[in-house]
Amino acid sequence: MSSFTDLFWLFVLGAGIGAWYKLTRAREIAARAATGLCKRHGLQLLDQSVGLRAIRLQGVDGGRRLERCYGFDVSHDGTSRHAARLWMAGNEIASFSLPLSGAPELETVVATDPGVYGGNVVSLADRRRLN
Repeated sequence: MSSFTDLFWLFVLGAGIGAWYKLTRAREIAARAATGLCKRHGLQLLDQSVGLRAIRLQGVDGGRRLERCYGFDVSHDGTSRHAARLWMAGNEIASFSLPLSGAPELETVVATDPGVYGGNVVSLADRRRLN
């Protein structure tokens, strides 16, 4: 009977290590994505790190997917510090929020096609003007 208990605890330990590895890998991908966003938008990524802030189920195309929110700090000039957010679905950017230039308010940008991220981003401000 003791061998089943040992096997159960070994399985729990393995699952915990696997989950830790997967979350660590996702955080590394989010850090690279945040670095790329900052370079693209002329911002400086402060502390060179991101932190997991939230997890949510997001409805997409009649189904649900798990999205992780990572928070990080950016600066326009190297002296100010503003909060920014990055939502990841799997290894892809689902949306992000960066401070407007010269103002601490966040402007959220949503990737319209999560499979292909590049110039295919629509600002919510632009989206509202179109509708």
